[in-house]
Amino acid sequence: MTEHNKNIAAVRRRLNFRSWHRGTKELDLLFGPFADARLEDYDAAALAQYEDLLMAPDPDVYSWIVGLAPPDPAYDTPVLRDVIAFQRTRHA
Repeated sequence: MTEHNKNIAAVRRRLNFRSWHRGTKELDLLFGPFADARLEDYDAAALAQYEDLLMAPDPDVYSWIVGLAPPDPAYDTPVLRDVIAFQRTRHA
């Protein structure tokens, strides 16, 4: 395994842990299963977008994902759209 692959694997593990331990159970249940299902397929750029999303305020992120408010343009990325689509397919 190359050094780059080791680093990206460590980033994935860290982001997966943070996804399950956001601080609010609602977001843990939204981000945790998503991280388990999708992070392995993300490249470094997508992982950076995901990390930015994890740093956004909990009430805002929750509103965006469940459709209560449109996403802030700064966070309206392919990764956020993937999270939203994932949730919709889980609850369809």
